[in-house]
Amino acid sequence: MVVAGKVFKLSEPLSIAEIASRLEDYHTEEAYEEGDYKFTLITEVVGLLPKENMLRGIYSHDYVTHVFHRGKVAPLPRTVEAVFSFSQREDSTFLTVVEKKRLANFIANKLSEILFEKMGSIVEARIPPETLKDFHLKNPEDTKITFFDNVDIPNVNKLSLYGPDLITTSLFEDYCKHGDLWYVVARSKEYGYVVGLTRDASVTIFNLTDKEKYLEYVTKEIYQLIIK
Repeated sequence: MVVAGKVFKLSEPLSIAEIASRLEDYHTEEAYEEGDYKFTLITEVVGLLPKENMLRGIYSHDYVTHVFHRGKVAPLPRTVEAVFSFSQREDSTFLTVVEKKRLANFIANKLSEILFEKMGSIVEARIPPETLKDFHLKNPEDTKITFFDNVDIPNVNKLSLYGPDLITTSLFEDYCKHGDLWYVVARSKEYGYVVGLTRDASVTIFNLTDKEKYLEYVTKEIYQLIIK
């Protein structure tokens, strides 16, 4: 029962209508051959669903993995289908990819190439340490885990706190003086979700399986943290 994803920002202005136009009917095929095996690997964008100031769809990508079978290693094609959502908020256009961090980064770069014909026009969204701390302070009694980086103590790279009574200790404020808050796991009072949030806008909901509800939460709760 975990849904993971990551939020990105467009570094160049592009309307939702323009994004939809450039993604619509995107389809590429690549021939793959290895020994006696031949595959056609397809990359495409499907299921585009425009809404008010929002565009959702699925990025579908074939790749080849290798499996061991009866003393031989054989190539095997597989398909990744990742839900994504573009959304305009104030002067920013956000992209959320509902996949784990490494794959989300890969898909964000691929979407940048489709939309802008180059990488780097879709970049990581960032949440300031102070804003991440405010996120924690909204539900201090429900914060279970915190990580700190950029620690100024010699030979100490990271600091962490775990436990249900984390807020009752003075260590949290002490750690804030020595490093920047990087990761928080807390329970949302409004939604009841247990949410892990990092400064690079990786968002994991640990008690959820519905990707639509995940996107709803990110749209309503996380985008505003980045805008701040």
